[in-house]
Amino acid sequence: MTLLEANGVYKYFGSLYALRDVSLEVEPNRIFGLIGPNGSGKTTLMKVISGAHYPDKGTVRFNGTDITRLSPHQRSRLGVSIKFQITAVFEELCVYDNLLIAKQANQSSWKLLWSKSKRLLHDEILNVLEQFHLRERAYDRVSDLSHGEQQWLEISMATHDLIENLKFSQQQSLEMSMVTALKPRLLLLDEPTAGMSREERKTTGEILQLVKRSCAIVIVEHDLDFIKDICDQITVLNNGEVLDEGTPAQIESSEKVIEVYASRV
Repeated sequence: MTLLEANGVYKYFGSLYALRDVSLEVEPNRIFGLIGPNGSGKTTLMKVISGAHYPDKGTVRFNGTDITRLSPHQRSRLGVSIKFQITAVFEELCVYDNLLIAKQANQSSWKLLWSKSKRLLHDEILNVLEQFHLRERAYDRVSDLSHGEQQWLEISMATHDLIENLKFSQQQSLEMSMVTALKPRLLLLDEPTAGMSREERKTTGEILQLVKRSCAIVIVEHDLDFIKDICDQITVLNNGEVLDEGTPAQIESSEKVIEVYASRV
């Protein structure tokens, strides 16, 4: 079953084609990598998938629904979550409160007014922070975190209910069902390891393998070693077109890909 499908996508800015006849398919519970030289169209394609750009030609379907002309908000409600390279967290708040805000986003005003949700969410938040290697930083201000830790926090905010569900799937209590927010089925990541240390990149890979158990992931990334290690499928773009696609092993041995990257050195 295909979760995300882009067919014959074109996007141009004036006379410049950023994307030309690009197609791809992403299956559930897979990590899909988008790579290519600078200016190859990777981020433009991500914006077309997320709704930040509408294609000039072609279609985008998600879980069988045509989302080509839906807004980012409408796509989010269907289960598409995006995290761009620049972190979007509340730096003056602590780690715990950032995740609490993310979890309360879909709560009713009545529940928030009577402060019931924080008590019900407390154990879940600590569980998510544990899974994302942030439990010991729960009450530290976000501005004091490393760049890598801030990235983990934002990914946790985008996928928190998936991680919670992995641990509590056997507990069908009323309280759990009351606080469960919309779970993303597709996570879009734009260069998640940029600026990270080698150890942080390794931890990020472990986190994404955990997220993959309940959510497909599409990653734009320049770190080819990272992409090779975690992706199930890779599409290579060049000059706005699909150059090649396949498994990491197939891409690594592709003469077309080797030629393009060698010419950019």
